Amino acid sequence: MALTQVDRDLIQRCLQRQPAAWQSFVDRFSGLFVHVIRHTAECRSIPVSHADVDEVAAEVFGALVENDFRVLRHFRGKSSLATYLTVVTRRIAVRSLIERRRKQGVTPIPAGASTTNGHAGEFEVENRDLIEHLISQLPDNEARIVRAYHLDGKSYQEISSQFNIAENSIGPVLTRAREHLRKAGTATSKP
Repeated sequence: MALTQVDRDLIQRCLQRQPAAWQSFVDRFSGLFVHVIRHTAECRSIPVSHADVDEVAAEVFGALVENDFRVLRHFRGKSSLATYLTVVTRRIAVRSLIERRRKQGVTPIPAGASTTNGHAGEFEVENRDLIEHLISQLPDNEARIVRAYHLDGKSYQEISSQFNIAENSIGPVLTRAREHLRKAGTATSKP
């Protein structure tokens, strides 16, 4: 679904800081943010309280207004605004929830769990050695990207900055690496 005129106008009003524009934006999308945060937590087997959801939602809203609405300015209208905001919210939620789990001293996600974007997430401590072993079988450039994304929970943007690579090249690298790891993992698990 493409960008609607209502959403296009709402973005423009927010960027121009028109009265009540931000409140309209919050009213329109806060339910979506809460749903995405709860769904992300559920997919990652992370229990969240109402307070946790509120804190992550506040992080999402903070990210949206940060740097003069940079996230909204980067929206190109190639999808619906709701789809774009879902992706933004999920990325922020994943980062935030992983960080909360680390601070609590609990390692996230059962092995083999999958996030909504289809990439495996964080792994339990007992499986981390196996994952590190499998990653060590990858070429160095792929291994560092896989480690940063799957084990360190970094976003494409963070990986792009850290390794000075194009953001749009990360997905294909992860896909190839996942296929290689899947084959290697199957080979290691065979009797």
